[in-house]
Amino acid sequence: MKKLLTALAIAPLLLAGSIAQAQGAHSDQETKADIQRHRAMAAAHEAAAKCLESGKSHDQCQKELQVACKGLGIGKFCGMRHVH
Repeated sequence: MKKLLTALAIAPLLLAGSIAQAQGAHSDQETKADIQRHRAMAAAHEAAAKCLESGKSHDQCQKELQVACKGLGIGKFCGMRHVH
């Protein structure tokens, strides 16, 4: 029983370590692609901020953000969501 509890306690740590190692192995080409996606998402969010500053509605600016972010981020919020 003690061995089972020890194994159950250690298993998540081993799994987390193997996942982190697998995620950390990016080629130079993958890293450059990530950089481009981050810059594109940043530009889309900057455009959304300017949209709101211009006086357009939140819904209109959100729609424009969704179009600009299509294929870049996870979900419909361009990989980023905050409280409203």
